[in-house]
Amino acid sequence: MTKRGMENNQTGPGAAQNPAYQSGKQGLQTTRPEEELDRLTKKLVYDMNHPPAEDYFGRCARCGDNVVGDGSGCIAMEQVFHVECFTCITCHARLRGQPFYALDKRSYCESCYISTLERCSKCSKPILDRILRAMGKAYHPRCFTCVVCNCCLDGVPFTVDATSQIHCIDDFHRKYAPRCSVCGGPIMPEPGQEETVRIVALDRSFHVNCYVCEECGLLLSSEGGGPRLLPAGRPHLVQELQRSPHPGPLGQNLH
Repeated sequence: MTKRGMENNQTGPGAAQNPAYQSGKQGLQTTRPEEELDRLTKKLVYDMNHPPAEDYFGRCARCGDNVVGDGSGCIAMEQVFHVECFTCITCHARLRGQPFYALDKRSYCESCYISTLERCSKCSKPILDRILRAMGKAYHPRCFTCVVCNCCLDGVPFTVDATSQIHCIDDFHRKYAPRCSVCGGPIMPEPGQEETVRIVALDRSFHVNCYVCEECGLLLSSEGGGPRLLPAGRPHLVQELQRSPHPGPLGQNLH
């Protein structure tokens, strides 16, 4: 719609309304729907028979009355409004000349619109653009990070501990993986791998390459190419068991 005095979106100061127009708006205050319908019908017939002398721009999408006169209205969301009717649906601040947001055909000022947005579970600030969802919560992508190294986990595999704290895979293994009883290091997959082998013997955990005879250093795990024997005591006794001329059953202690 392009007419002299009509504002597209929000521009310029408002103009005073003529007395006939103001009295028409005051008539909106009624308590009975039948009376309101009758009033609107009569007003429509009157307007059709008595076109306004001033510039006519249409009916206000908010109040339903005519928008008449230079500077009295504006266009927003492809609809016509009186300047005083085009307001924030929440705080009722006038929006002409101000940035606004349209949500389900309703207009919001910037601050009221932001208050409707979902907030990040980590920083508690509103999420203005893309939402990352994980474990039933919403995050800014930049806020979804490992609790140990603080690296961003957007699009990256992650895991959580028993308290639901988020970890990258490497830090989770370094923090919670069983420790080798020989070297003290975590028993975790090599880079690029998803699994690893852990030797468990004598209620202790070993890396494959750490599970060796304490006397000669021979690898004792079949995973490392060593003899397929189970310990009968400390690792060096396993080797002694192998040398015994009459060994007992595999894994049985000698008496």
